[in-house]
Amino acid sequence: DVYRKRLGMLSMVLHPDMKNSPYVFLNYTYLQPDSVIRSKLVRYTYTNDTLTAPVILLDIPANTGHNGSRIVISPDGKLMMATGDTDMNNDAANGGNAQNVNTPGGKILRLNLDGSIPGDNPFPGNPVWALGFRVPQGLVFGRHGMLYSGEHGNDNDDEINLIKKAGNYGYPYVLGKCDQPEELKYCSTHDITPPIMAWTPTIAPSGIDYYYSTAIPAWTNSILVVTLKTQSFRVLKLNDSGTAVIGEKVYFEKAFGRLRDICVSPGGDVYISTSNRDWNPAPGFPQPDDDRIIRVSPVAAKTSAPSKQIKKPGSPIVKHEVSKALTPGAMVYNNYCGSCHKEGGKGLPGVFPPLKGSAVALGDKNILIRKVMLGMAAPAQIKEVYEQKMSPFHFLKDKELADVLTYIRRDFGKKAGPVTSADVARIRAVKK
Repeated sequence: DVYRKRLGMLSMVLHPDMKNSPYVFLNYTYLQPDSVIRSKLVRYTYTNDTLTAPVILLDIPANTGHNGSRIVISPDGKLMMATGDTDMNNDAANGGNAQNVNTPGGKILRLNLDGSIPGDNPFPGNPVWALGFRVPQGLVFGRHGMLYSGEHGNDNDDEINLIKKAGNYGYPYVLGKCDQPEELKYCSTHDITPPIMAWTPTIAPSGIDYYYSTAIPAWTNSILVVTLKTQSFRVLKLNDSGTAVIGEKVYFEKAFGRLRDICVSPGGDVYISTSNRDWNPAPGFPQPDDDRIIRVSPVAAKTSAPSKQIKKPGSPIVKHEVSKALTPGAMVYNNYCGSCHKEGGKGLPGVFPPLKGSAVALGDKNILIRKVMLGMAAPAQIKEVYEQKMSPFHFLKDKELADVLTYIRRDFGKKAGPVTSADVARIRAVKK
């Protein structure tokens, strides 16, 4: 009964003692008879290579995006489940469900392995363990029982969070650290836990794992992250107490396409899964041998492989061309717009509207500035309906907005006139 539209099967975890408790826990979206999308956390019994005797532990609202939904088992034998806001465009104006402890979206939930609610949860009779998340797609325990999550921001501040009991992580009122005027006001009356790592421009972190092995010594005591937007594998070195990120290394950027999940074997090898045959492939993907699981292993001695080259088993060496210098507008577009509106502004049918040739993009520049600065609360309709709403980009500087809108107007069709910083400043003043 898995319903697959953009999402579907979302997460899986095995009981830590499969010999005596042969349970497999799955989380997936399904469709009710009235076409409402829901998400199930189901415990199966593993017998003779077959999953049997399903027991539904949790059933919550879902959507075609923003479900989050990673599950892990804690050292004390509890099920931890990360849920997304599921609203597709949740913000303070339409309720802020991530801040409502009586709703399951935008939370870290904690259950017993039979689906009951532990008596020591912070809100009696409630599965909520922590709140204030947008779309967490990574969840892992590190040393000393410390729980970390990886979270998709909206258009800024993707996050790695250290999860605390009853912790409030701010969404939708605080994105990343509490450093904007409206955020500071909110934080003055709420105890908000800041992320230990944040990225702007966003990278779209997906699966995460903790590297405990000494097989690759430089990675010991690190959070490993794979990303969708930047198509990279990242190693975040932690301090000795595990409370702060003290270094970041980036590998494989755009070598294998979108990277969905990651795990560490007991021997210290790292396994990475690609995600190039999903609903939103990167440019140049899928390739004939997609999708794949990639193993990263320690080697006996250092090698001096040519820079900018990666050898794929069974494939020729992939050479990465040094891209031509981008204009400032193209750089802003790649950082903030390209993952949705795609190369050349072509969009994605039914999801992200095209900019190329768009009357909105190439028409009245003042209307365009307002739409980009303020966002769009309703799906766009240009011959067809595009379900993904657009969030506001008011956090970009006047020059950044002017540069990217000039780039769109000039390069995506009619060579329309430029947008200046003064144009943006005038619209921003009216908004204030």
